[in-house]
Amino acid sequence: MPVWVKYSGLALLTYVVYCTLVFVLQRQMIFPRRHIGYAPVALLDNLPIEKIWLNTAGATVESWYIRPTSSPADGRGPALIFAHGNAERIDQCTGELMPFTALGIGVLLVEYPGYGQSTGTPSQKSITAAFTAAYDMLAARHDVDPSRIVFYGRSLGGGVVCALAAKRSAAALILASTFTSIRAMASRYLVPGFMVRDPFDNLTVVRDFSGPVLVVHGRYDTIIPFHHGTTLQKAARHATLLLAYDCGHNDCPPNADRFWRDIADFLREAGIIA
Repeated sequence: MPVWVKYSGLALLTYVVYCTLVFVLQRQMIFPRRHIGYAPVALLDNLPIEKIWLNTAGATVESWYIRPTSSPADGRGPALIFAHGNAERIDQCTGELMPFTALGIGVLLVEYPGYGQSTGTPSQKSITAAFTAAYDMLAARHDVDPSRIVFYGRSLGGGVVCALAAKRSAAALILASTFTSIRAMASRYLVPGFMVRDPFDNLTVVRDFSGPVLVVHGRYDTIIPFHHGTTLQKAARHATLLLAYDCGHNDCPPNADRFWRDIADFLREAGIIA
């Protein structure tokens, strides 16, 4: 047997074993829920958090609602649903979202099944079910205007809110440091797209979405490359804006003051706030 045939066969076998391992372990890599620490309780003590438990098929999911600091005269104001990254939990993200409440927007943080205190197992199907239940609960609140509910997702959370947008109506989408799809990300690691069990096809959702879209991405992001953000921005149909910052994945945005000015401008332009 020629040497090149022997080595080609060995390379093929190695690749098959590699792909098999990725297929078997992919949900542990995408949802590393058992390796995430909690935020110090003291950071949460003074926050006006309303804890709400949601029951979905196979899971009981924790969600936290933070009321806006001021309410409109008719009592029904805008709200936002937030989906965090794959290596985060809602208790780690609460403080950074408080500026939304100062803009008059209620904030709902929804945990993923299997994360934190929530039961169940994370997958695109189970997470989408949890967020759909969360949306229905939020839209039914007497203090929320269902026509002004914004979906905001960061990293993996961008896939979560896009999956939600395929099932429920959003007034606007904010996608921070997220991907066009998990299948597109898999190609970076030489894994065939058909092996991805949770595709989170953001690009298709953004193409079909008729409302305003804000894409936030770091130019030097080495985890989810910048071209994912520009592709999403170009695919959106209406009132699309790209906020490109000089940062990577985990340090984006680099300037909080500028970021919140940009966010407020987008929300005013979208008609979410006055």
